[in-house]
Amino acid sequence: MQQNISVWKDDNVQEKINWTYNPMVDCSKQKASVEFLSKQEINEAKNFHMSFPGYEKTPLRSLNHLAELLGVAGVYVKDESYRFGLNAFKVLGGSYAMARYMAEKLQTDISELPFEKITSQAIREQLGNVTFATTTDGNHGRGVAWTARQLGQKSVVYMPKGSALRRLENIRAEGAEAKITDYNYDDAVRMIAEESKEKGWIMVQDTAWEGYEDIPTWIMQGYGTMAAESLEQLNEMGIQKPTHIFVQAGVGSLAAAVQGYFASVFDEARPKTVIVEADQADCLYKSAKAGDGKARSVGGDMATIMAGLACGEPNTIGWNVLRDYSEMFMSCPDWVAAKGMRVLANPLGSDCKVVSGESGAVTTGALNELMQDEQLKQAREALGLNKDSIVLLFSTEGDTDPDKYRSIVWDGEYPSYK
Repeated sequence: MQQNISVWKDDNVQEKINWTYNPMVDCSKQKASVEFLSKQEINEAKNFHMSFPGYEKTPLRSLNHLAELLGVAGVYVKDESYRFGLNAFKVLGGSYAMARYMAEKLQTDISELPFEKITSQAIREQLGNVTFATTTDGNHGRGVAWTARQLGQKSVVYMPKGSALRRLENIRAEGAEAKITDYNYDDAVRMIAEESKEKGWIMVQDTAWEGYEDIPTWIMQGYGTMAAESLEQLNEMGIQKPTHIFVQAGVGSLAAAVQGYFASVFDEARPKTVIVEADQADCLYKSAKAGDGKARSVGGDMATIMAGLACGEPNTIGWNVLRDYSEMFMSCPDWVAAKGMRVLANPLGSDCKVVSGESGAVTTGALNELMQDEQLKQAREALGLNKDSIVLLFSTEGDTDPDKYRSIVWDGEYPSYK
């Protein structure tokens, strides 16, 4: 089941929200294992993060008035702009992967290396000098640079062309050697991979491929902390589980971490999940739409305001999870993300304001359109979204590019209608 929905901006421009109901999710074949994202595995990552100074669960905002407007029982937004003062969730993955790498080198268990110990001079002397390297649009690289500085180690960060200068400055402020390249994200990943081999750097990337799987797996487990927190917070509110989850995807590591965790905890009773991508980098949507279970890639500049989602090649580990457990994939133009930013920045009634960046707000924009646009009725009904639905969203970043944030929220860049 798939549909192209057209939203007309003027006589000459047509922008679409595309969606496909995943034909593989109802397949009776053996599903990919999500054991590596089980509660036990994710709790190990969460315990490591809890050892950080100043650790607190990021807020889970209950947007009751928005839920009423959209005709659902509840909308809950996990606000990652509060994560360790870094304005984004990404540090969860990079820090845990770096710690797991160090644990392997030291031949010890990660449970024996809380933050205070792993950042000690004694551990640094035992480990020696390490340079961690990565490609990023900003948030992941800042998290890697921040963690490397805490560890007393070096970091090198390459960014794809078009990256925001403010994000570059934030990474350099953490002590990294960083630059914006002339390549798109996927080519910049290949570049950092080649240089890491030549120079002995340790690459910390959530894109997995054959022969490079351990670190991406650890990154996904680190992301699981956010999913585990959100479920705990819902339980504290008296909610056993969400009925639906909307989660954004670039290479798909975050989305698979969330999907895999909830699938592991609830098995066949898991929430229905919608994977939301930028239409300029919708490799997962195209993979699902093909219907044969094989991952597809997207090339080109991938010129979208959703910089954190501008990734054209799926994480192979993540794709297997998303292919087997996710109900729907959505491909969204930039105005959907902009709409989500404005919805969260201008709350209804007593709802809390959420400062959410372009990649963080696209799921809110997608949910808003799905529930209010009658052209999307078929998708809405396919998901069973109704007055009893409890929807969980993840705002994965705050205003990490403040100038762009103001241009959209204050000045109306990327309007929903012209």
